[in-house]
Amino acid sequence: MSRRLWAVSLLLVAASLAGASYNGYVSAKQKFDSIEDGRLRPGARVILNFPELNAWVAHEAPAGVRNPELRVAARDLATGAALIDFGKLERSAGRQPGWLLSKLLDGERPVSVTARIRSSAGQATVDIQRVEVSGLAIDGRTLDFLIQNFLVPMYPDAVIGKPFQLGHRIDRLDVAPSAVTVLLK
Repeated sequence: MSRRLWAVSLLLVAASLAGASYNGYVSAKQKFDSIEDGRLRPGARVILNFPELNAWVAHEAPAGVRNPELRVAARDLATGAALIDFGKLERSAGRQPGWLLSKLLDGERPVSVTARIRSSAGQATVDIQRVEVSGLAIDGRTLDFLIQNFLVPMYPDAVIGKPFQLGHRIDRLDVAPSAVTVLLK
């Protein structure tokens, strides 16, 4: 195969992947909008597949988060992974870390978070099981300490380990390896 034909083939593949990602985003956004607008009948099921969810997350991710990916290996156990520049993430949220903290936070790091997601009767609970930053696993008491002393103060709307209302007439989320299904009341 000539180099020119090879380059054209790569461009076509890249363009089709970008189009698929955009179409996944549009599809997920339409589904989220239909739930939020209350246009769906009671008892309706909205199925979000992982290409849609990943396209939506990639589009909606804040500055400082790159290549986000969601996956589910077992029922109700989801993992999110991304390359995160914590310094850039802080600045995008309007917070300016001091000199020392910026030296610790700046630069992309691979981050993975695994959480158990339980839901029923219009409520959900998210329990973080494990966090991994640059290959270093954080769990147990250290993870609890970081959640209480860093995550919650920085993101006061985050609810971890306690039930919270799902809203928009959502009864429950069925988190499965094939897709996430939103069931409406």
